Amino acid sequence: MDNLVAHLQGMTAIAVGIMIGMGALGTAIGFGLLGGKFLEGSARQPEMVPMLQVKMFIVAGLLDAVSMIGIGLALWFTVKSPFLATLMEFAPKAAGG
Repeated sequence: MDNLVAHLQGMTAIAVGIMIGMGALGTAIGFGLLGGKFLEGSARQPEMVPMLQVKMFIVAGLLDAVSMIGIGLALWFTVKSPFLATLMEFAPKAAGG
């Protein structure tokens, strides 16, 4: 039983690392594309810079929100894993106890 719990905790740690890493990678790619398109748009029409800048910050906030939700889920799995609670609940029944 202890081996199964340790295995589940290890796999959860790997999954959390992947979730946080993919969130950071996605946010970095999104900000790179967003900044590039903003610079292209402001170079083409300099008079539109204030309006483009406002829209860029709104999209940047939404982009950050998605990665923060992923980090929140990852931390939840780290601190209070629902898989571990389920395992602890059903393991004695499966063992015949």
